[in-house]
Amino acid sequence: MQENNLLEKLIEVSPEMEIWWDSSPVIFENWCRKMLAKAKESDKETLNRQFGRMINKEKPEASLFRGVTTNPPLSLDAIKDGEPYWKEVAIGLIRENPGIDKESLFWLLYKSVVKRGSDMFLPLFEKTGFREGFLSGQVDPRKSFDRETMLKQAAELAAINPNVMVKVPGTKEGYEVIESLTSQGIATNNTLSFVLPQLMDCARSVQRGLETARKNNRDLSRWRSVITHMEARYGDLGGLRDFAREKGIELSEGDVRLAELAIFKKAYRLLKQGKYQSKLLSCSLRVGPKVDGLMRLWHLEEKAGAGIVVTCPPSFIDDVINFPGQENISFIKGRIDQDIPKDVLDKLLRIPYFERAYSEDGYTRDEYNSHPSLVKTAQQFSKATGEMVEFAGRCLVEFVS
Repeated sequence: MQENNLLEKLIEVSPEMEIWWDSSPVIFENWCRKMLAKAKESDKETLNRQFGRMINKEKPEASLFRGVTTNPPLSLDAIKDGEPYWKEVAIGLIRENPGIDKESLFWLLYKSVVKRGSDMFLPLFEKTGFREGFLSGQVDPRKSFDRETMLKQAAELAAINPNVMVKVPGTKEGYEVIESLTSQGIATNNTLSFVLPQLMDCARSVQRGLETARKNNRDLSRWRSVITHMEARYGDLGGLRDFAREKGIELSEGDVRLAELAIFKKAYRLLKQGKYQSKLLSCSLRVGPKVDGLMRLWHLEEKAGAGIVVTCPPSFIDDVINFPGQENISFIKGRIDQDIPKDVLDKLLRIPYFERAYSEDGYTRDEYNSHPSLVKTAQQFSKATGEMVEFAGRCLVEFVS
C-alpha cells in the first residue's frame, strides 16, 4: 500500500479542491476499525496514518476532510452504526418532551445527529476563519415541495451550530428557499440537482440572495454556498441509457460517465466565467470505467486541478484506498478544463434527455420537480427518512412499555 492514497494525490495537484466526508462523522472511528479489521497486516500502519490525516484531531486545519455532507438516510446509517447509544438519546428526548409523537421525535433525533457531527468539525471551522468545516444538514426529503416547511426546518438546522450548512433540494420551491436563506446569510448546499439548468438556477438564486443580504447589511462572515451535482444519479438512476436506446443509441459505461462529466465541466466553466460565488460539489461518484482492460477513476481523474468540493461516502473511499492498479492513475493539473471527446459529445447530443440536461435553458424551473432523477432520488431519500421515523416510533413504544 502506498503511503498517500489517491485522494491525497488528487489534492496535491488541486490546491483549491476540498475533500468532504459524505456521511455522519460520528461513524468515522467505527469505519476505521472495520477497514483495519479487513486490511492486510502489512498495510495497517499505513492505513492508520492515512486515517489520522483524514481527520487530524491535533491539527484540524491539516485534515484531508474539509467538511461533511449528511442527510436523513446517512443519519439513519449513523443510528444503525451505534443503535444502543441513539436509543438512549431518543429516550432522553422523550423524557424531556412528554407526549411527543414519533414524527417530532424523529426530527429532534435527526437534529441531535447533526449537532454531534457538526461539533466534531467546529475546530476546523474556527481554525479556517469560518470558511471550511461545514456540515450539511438536510431538510426533510418528504417536504421537498413544501416551501414554508423547508424554511422553518432550515432555520432550526442553522441554529444548531454556526458551521451547519442547510441542504435544500433542487426543486422549484427549493430554489426559492435557497434565495431566501442566502438573503439571511445562512449557508446552503443545493442537493437533488442533476442538470445544468438547475446548477445555474442555483448560482443565480444565490447571487440574488447575496444582493439582498448586502443591501440589508446581513453578516456574511459565516456564509457559503455549494451546488451539488449528483453525477451517477443522473447517469444511472435517471434512465440515460433507456432514453438513448429510444434513439437507437447504445451507451457504454464510459459514455455514461462522460455524459455526467460533460454537464459538470460545463457548469464549472460557466460558474468561473460568471464569477459566481457558489462552489460546485461533486457527489454520487463511481469507480470506472474499464478502458483497455484497466480500471479508471474518471470521476476523479477528470476533475484534477478544479476548485471544487468532492464529497466521498465511506464505501467510495474504501474503493479508492484499495483501488487495483493505482500506479495507472495519474492526476494531471488542469484536466478539469479539457472537454470530453467531441465524438462522444456529438453522440450524446442526439439524445434529447442529455441535450436538455446540457443546455442552460433545457428545463424550466416548473419542470425540475418531474425530472426522473429527482423523482427517484427523492423517493429513495423519503423512504430512508421513513425508516428513521419508524426507529423513533420503536423507541417510543419501548419507553411506554
